[in-house]
Amino acid sequence: MTDARRTDAVLLLVALVWGSSYLSAQTAVGALPVLLVLFARYALAALPCLGLVAAQGGLRGWTRDEVRAGLPLGVTQAAVLVVETYGVAHTTAANAGLIISLTIVLTPLLDRTGRRGGPPPAFFAAAGVCVLAVALLMSGNGFHAPRLGDLLMLAAACVRAVHVALVGRLTAGRAIRPLHLTTLQTLVGTALFLAPAARDLPVLARADAATWTQLVYLALFCSVFAFLAQTWAVQRTSASRASLLLGTEPVWAAAVGIALGGEHLTPLTALGAALMVTGTYWGQAVERAHRTAEATEATEATEATEATESAISTRTTDTARAFAPAMSPERTGEDVPCPTPTPTSI
Repeated sequence: MTDARRTDAVLLLVALVWGSSYLSAQTAVGALPVLLVLFARYALAALPCLGLVAAQGGLRGWTRDEVRAGLPLGVTQAAVLVVETYGVAHTTAANAGLIISLTIVLTPLLDRTGRRGGPPPAFFAAAGVCVLAVALLMSGNGFHAPRLGDLLMLAAACVRAVHVALVGRLTAGRAIRPLHLTTLQTLVGTALFLAPAARDLPVLARADAATWTQLVYLALFCSVFAFLAQTWAVQRTSASRASLLLGTEPVWAAAVGIALGGEHLTPLTALGAALMVTGTYWGQAVERAHRTAEATEATEATEATEATESAISTRTTDTARAFAPAMSPERTGEDVPCPTPTPTSI
């Protein structure tokens, strides 16, 4: 398997895990307050992350680049989860997974790292197919006026687009280890939600086994694994391409809802899922071709510049040699007398 295919597979697995997270989060917030769920999710994720870092002997080994990237990314990731979790508490898990996929349209508008302009028109056409897919998937359960949860999920899509773009921008060209960055993000999230959730900690201690199972799944798979995998993959591709692959999340959300949530697959839902996959891979191909063309142009421009500089250097050297006075090795460093003008006849 090539590196590009491996990266794509990891991003698709992250999309599958996140697609299943909405049902788990909805089950958890049905038993516990939202902020308590978020604190437990971050705290349970921070423990294994710290253990892995300690096993590598790196508890004191965070670099300046990792800290500079981890602190703001920890805040933006926490913002995504708080808006998203409140949203899923006030809408269906299916709608939550569908609306959040609009991130694939918003991220390319923010992804300008190393680019002279935005993505090509075909990329936005592919994103439009994905938007149409979302509409069809939603129509499978009947259209309705936007509810509070739907509007919160739209806000979460905007914040997630900012977060995905920042991951690419703050980690590009820097020696940042995904494990250390993820650990720092979980510590930031734990600190942010500790005070708001403190008074409800006794409720957490009395939670049943089913609730704890959902919390552990959210922490270990939807946080630790997904954060690590996303950071690892985004460092090896572009934010736009990562967003398109992660945009298959609603398809996985629908599959989990059908398999575990008792939802039914209607013809419109099936068509929407097919369009989502089509739009995702079409956009991926367009974005990959665009990046390849940009890289080729940059390489050709660099080679042309180097060739021009080499030619100028060669001409300068030849000119200097042509006008340099003849000088024997023995006289190097001595004053050279000015030649006597030869009289010309009149």
